[in-house]
Amino acid sequence: MAVSKLEKPSWRAYFDHMSKVLDGKRAEIEVDALSIGSQVEAKWLPLLGMTYDPKGDIFEVALEGLDHMIHKPRDVFVDQTAADLSSVEVIDDDGFRHIIKLRDPLMLPPP
Repeated sequence: MAVSKLEKPSWRAYFDHMSKVLDGKRAEIEVDALSIGSQVEAKWLPLLGMTYDPKGDIFEVALEGLDHMIHKPRDVFVDQTAADLSSVEVIDDDGFRHIIKLRDPLMLPPP
């Protein structure tokens, strides 16, 4: 795995493309900050998409039943291989770290 920082001008195009590639993944969102500790916002919900709106300066993670909005994102880091994205870390203007972990859904045999 290789962690890399994405430059802000590329965020929208990158996540618009990755949302199509990540169709069917599950996501867990954790928010970390000194003032609140570590908080799990969502546990392995189906991912609908991720996008960045430069006009409103908002990064959105859409999950089934939850929209996680990150206002004024400052930095974005992705952990990916050539074939897969395993996590995204977004640091907002207040220093809060929003960590989005991704995985494939469990493939259980039919009942």
